[in-house]
Amino acid sequence: MHKTESEIKKAVLIGLQLPQVSESELNSSLDELSRLVITLGYQPIGRMTQKRDSAKNAMVLGEGKLKDLAKWTGGSGIVASYVDPKKSKASLKFEKNLEAAAEGETETDVAPETETALTVQADVAIVDHDLSPSQLRNLESALGCPVLDRTGVIIEIFSRHAKTKAARLQVEIARLTYVAPRLRETGGSGDQQGGGGKGAGETSLELDRRRIRDRIKELKTELGSIDNEHLTRRSHRDQEITVALVGYTNAGKSSLMRALTGSEVLVADKLFATLDTTIRPMHPESQPKILISDTVGFIKKLPHDLVASFKSTLDEALHASLLLYVVDSADPTFRSQLTVTQQTLAEVGVTNTANRLVLNKIDRLPPEQLQALQLEYPEAIFISTRDSKDIQRLREFLIQHFEEGMLEEEILVSYALKGAVGEIRAKLRVLAETHNEKGFIFKVRGHEKELKQIKSKYKIEVVKPPVVN
Repeated sequence: MHKTESEIKKAVLIGLQLPQVSESELNSSLDELSRLVITLGYQPIGRMTQKRDSAKNAMVLGEGKLKDLAKWTGGSGIVASYVDPKKSKASLKFEKNLEAAAEGETETDVAPETETALTVQADVAIVDHDLSPSQLRNLESALGCPVLDRTGVIIEIFSRHAKTKAARLQVEIARLTYVAPRLRETGGSGDQQGGGGKGAGETSLELDRRRIRDRIKELKTELGSIDNEHLTRRSHRDQEITVALVGYTNAGKSSLMRALTGSEVLVADKLFATLDTTIRPMHPESQPKILISDTVGFIKKLPHDLVASFKSTLDEALHASLLLYVVDSADPTFRSQLTVTQQTLAEVGVTNTANRLVLNKIDRLPPEQLQALQLEYPEAIFISTRDSKDIQRLREFLIQHFEEGMLEEEILVSYALKGAVGEIRAKLRVLAETHNEKGFIFKVRGHEKELKQIKSKYKIEVVKPPVVN
């Protein structure tokens, strides 16, 4: 269900312009954070930015900026010398509300934030950087409202969008890894001791952290068993051709997946709509069969723990025959997004796989910009998933790509050979077919290995010697 405007939490965004960051890069990052916040179901109502030498300052912002920001959130603007237990409880309640909101909530259409002074009080402050536990505590103390950092927002979105058991386990591992160092004592229980047994002498905080470590261990064990199942299924596909669609979140991978395979995969105009790898054969089916896989999207500053957790999912890209780097050509920042994709894949060992760049959404480009990109990327494939002719061109490219180095020959298959015709149609491309009194005569194209295996298995007679394509 949709929330009413009064129920939508208001968020103020905070960005730091560090020495190596240009103003355009800062604004681009905040624009992306704004989309993340909207995907989370909040309404961004304002921004505050400040030039800083480092993001490691205890209060994040300068004293004056912190007081200005506190006017928007209803806080004092002063960091207390201790963490008010009531504020800690409020933060815990806020986190519970996030989890409750995950039950069936959908993205809400809200207006983007303005650059003018706020007239509405913000319910939450969101910082476009990773914050340490002490920085989070200091900001919450000064602002009097819950504070989230960029990683916290991304993990929460992943939590809401994970559908399969594997994805839920992966996200939960990342979430607990993120939460563990940010746990704090509540209600003055810092001196309480765990009684008896293994936890004797531990504070409640230490007990909580140990429980989290134990839970992460359990989750990794459970995920390991699922990974083994994935490995078994992947081993069955080792002899098959696979194309992995990789790229930035919301670049159009799922739309391209649907166009190439005809499958009813989720297509939504929001970040991280797809977290689970989907594998479908290209349709209409080709010979040999080509499998297409849609993978999780990437984003700048993607938390390392999430990358590590999704390694098994990204292994589909590692074992692919070909990678299609899908980018939104209408996004002026697509070059940096492509770099992020390449760097993230490199983290899981995807470096030497054959690949091709696909510039998507060209229907949104003016003619002169399209021409400029065609000059800049002469080897790229330019498409709009809304244009059936573009999809057909991409399909033909994929078929031709995998036919490179194939052999072409004519073979005679006796009518008495059971199963031979079916296997030939499944593993080789049949270019022509006739018959005589002895059997079927196929003109086929295939890789040398497959041709040898089939001819040896069925003792097939060669009519014409092989020709390299």
